[in-house]
Amino acid sequence: MILVPLRRAAVVVTAALAALLALAAPAAAHGADAPDGTDYRAEVIALAPARPGLTVRVVEAGARLELVNRTARDVEVLGYSGEPYLRVGPGGVYENRRSPATYLNQTIAGDTNLSPEADPAATPVWRRVAKGQSVRWHDQRALWLESSPPAQVTADPGRPQRVRDWVVPLRDGDQAIEVRGTLDWVPPPDAYPWWVAATLGFLAVAAAGLAPAGTATGVRALRGVGALLALGGLATVAFTVGRELDAGADGLGGVLGLLNGQVWMLLTGLGAIAAGGYALARREAADFALALAGACLTIFAGFANIAVLSRSVAPVVWPATAARVLVVLILATGAGALGAGVLRLHAASRPARTPTPLPR
Repeated sequence: MILVPLRRAAVVVTAALAALLALAAPAAAHGADAPDGTDYRAEVIALAPARPGLTVRVVEAGARLELVNRTARDVEVLGYSGEPYLRVGPGGVYENRRSPATYLNQTIAGDTNLSPEADPAATPVWRRVAKGQSVRWHDQRALWLESSPPAQVTADPGRPQRVRDWVVPLRDGDQAIEVRGTLDWVPPPDAYPWWVAATLGFLAVAAAGLAPAGTATGVRALRGVGALLALGGLATVAFTVGRELDAGADGLGGVLGLLNGQVWMLLTGLGAIAAGGYALARREAADFALALAGACLTIFAGFANIAVLSRSVAPVVWPATAARVLVVLILATGAGALGAGVLRLHAASRPARTPTPLPR
């Protein structure tokens, strides 16, 4: 009897996953090289001299700088040889095709091959890349690109310390402006307690699947797992919004950009909320929905963000501890719902035993 609702649920889930893949595919490059966590904190400390309407900040856990120019004049970002690199103003955002930084800054590692036309001494060739008055870019001056920490960090990795001060030069007409910032080493946390918490949470939630399905205890267990899975879905949505805000989203309109940048994780969270509601309503195939949504939540929202458990700087706007709590909640509820759903499905698949009549 359970096969019919299972087949229906499988068809719905397959269609949903196909649509999810179609939506997520073009968004894969959005912030694709932004870190899931880092131990280096970059900060902008001053714009000298200050300009009303001109702001610069660090976004994406330090992966990019963002410049917003609300003045009536063009402002240029200068490249690594002092050449014009970006131009931002009322007419939009332009990049200089002759600047080596145009190619080097395409990835956070700066490993893009230079175009033959790249020449910092040549006359700029401007190409419009956006309509607005803001731009985000990787800047090697504000990053630590080496695979190993600097010498002073290696000597004493347990102490927060300054790696370097950095400056990114701007130009407003014929006047020079400096974006001044710092890059600090922040010692990583101990991930062990967080993994213990996630494991204990998983075991506690999964144990609910041992309750007999046809009893009042089993009904309460099903609803409890559904509620916890929905909570994990809410945590995923919150983490997704926090990550999009850290990537530079500004206000409600900016947060809606997560439909392009974080669609996979967002829909995973929403799917977990829906599956949790499905279980709370005690619908047919609720066990299958719990298992599937729990697996997706664990993989696409939990394991996809496990770096925050062992990194000091998380890619969200909140403190890193809050990010770790959210990821532990996602892992515990997702894996727990998967375990509980599988246990309940296994129990339902076993044929009912007919009592053996006692001999007369």
